[in-house]
Amino acid sequence: MELTPERKKQVASWIEAGASIADVQRRLQEELKVALTYMDTRFLIDDLNLNLVDKTPPAQAAPAAETTPADGEAELVDDANPYGAATDPLNDDLTAPAGASAVKVEVDRITRPGTVVSGTVTFSDGNSGKWALDQVGRLVFESAKPDYRPSQADLQTFQAELSRQLQKQGF
Repeated sequence: MELTPERKKQVASWIEAGASIADVQRRLQEELKVALTYMDTRFLIDDLNLNLVDKTPPAQAAPAAETTPADGEAELVDDANPYGAATDPLNDDLTAPAGASAVKVEVDRITRPGTVVSGTVTFSDGNSGKWALDQVGRLVFESAKPDYRPSQADLQTFQAELSRQLQKQGF
């Protein structure tokens, strides 16, 4: 698609004003009567050496509160999660509470044959193994050490972390 220099300047002004690819595509159609696919519009923007403007301002970190409420004072509660970040199952920045086990769960990029999803887990005592969910929904665990049994706390942490990892991947 060849645009006249005037039209190229017009597209550049839209991009500088913060227009998205979809906005440019729509405006090309409505104002200039030029029909392009989304990908063609993206290529046009790239060919004109234009950079899309991010409309969202960078997130600012809230200052951390270093004081605890005194006796009789009310503690501030986040309306989005009244139970605190440590109990929010959808919070990606969960950290284990003090004294809890550190369990690391990873999901395989290539699923093992015969499973719906698979991966590895490393428990707080350093023992690791492979896990998988089969087509029936059963969780299978294979440890490198025969007869290895993780602690109850590690199992609970593993289940919570596995659930969080699978939610992130759309399961």
